[in-house]
Amino acid sequence: MIKILKYSFTDLTRSRWIYLYFGFYLVLTLALFWLSSNLANVILSLMNVILVLVPLVATLFGVTYYYHTREFTELLLAQPVRRRWIFLGQYLGLGGSLSLSLLLGVGVPFLFQGIIGSDQFTNYLTLLGTGMVLSFIFAALAMLIALRNDNRIRGFGLAVLVWLFFAVIYDGIFLVLLATFSDYPLEKFAMIASMANPIDLSRILITLQLDIAALMGYTGAVIQKLLGSTPGILLACSILIAWIVVPVGVLQRVARKKDF
Repeated sequence: MIKILKYSFTDLTRSRWIYLYFGFYLVLTLALFWLSSNLANVILSLMNVILVLVPLVATLFGVTYYYHTREFTELLLAQPVRRRWIFLGQYLGLGGSLSLSLLLGVGVPFLFQGIIGSDQFTNYLTLLGTGMVLSFIFAALAMLIALRNDNRIRGFGLAVLVWLFFAVIYDGIFLVLLATFSDYPLEKFAMIASMANPIDLSRILITLQLDIAALMGYTGAVIQKLLGSTPGILLACSILIAWIVVPVGVLQRVARKKDF
């Protein structure tokens, strides 16, 4: 698995798309610092970009990578190597390359701005951490979609639909339900629904660290009450980790049974 991981990671880091991904975040972060030297404002602006762009790129890039390396994967399957190690190594290489691009593109400008030792250092780590976790989450979902769909058009369509659901449609449905049943106590429902979406949960974690939950009105007050403590933050982090573990487990199970 380690050899496959190293090969996948090296192969992906040589891709021009990875360089473009890294360059985009680097230029964007530098531009935000040029517009404002306030670390909190830059982190908040990056949050709005990362929570949308990271899942989209991880999903599309994951599907593209699987279809592009399918022949190589079939060659590996003919070798005396367990299927679970092949796909796990490819997945870790994919998620690792995307996370490294984000880490360097966003992290390096902050280091030059003196983020270490500042009062925004925890917020900075939360932003990078949630971005990297989202990369692994949607990379796993992308590989699972591609593995279950041999038709490339169908695979790309489902990948875009999954991203669109979590990034846009889910919030629309959530707001409609809150408005429809506003006469009922919906605190628990709101929290459970937020945790069922990794993008929303990541947004909540960053918002709590930035201490701007009060700007979200009633929902923000509920979030602050239930997740504002250390156990609540640990619970949210555990759920995000589960969003990685469960798709990877399903991915290995599908790969083990799939007839190539």
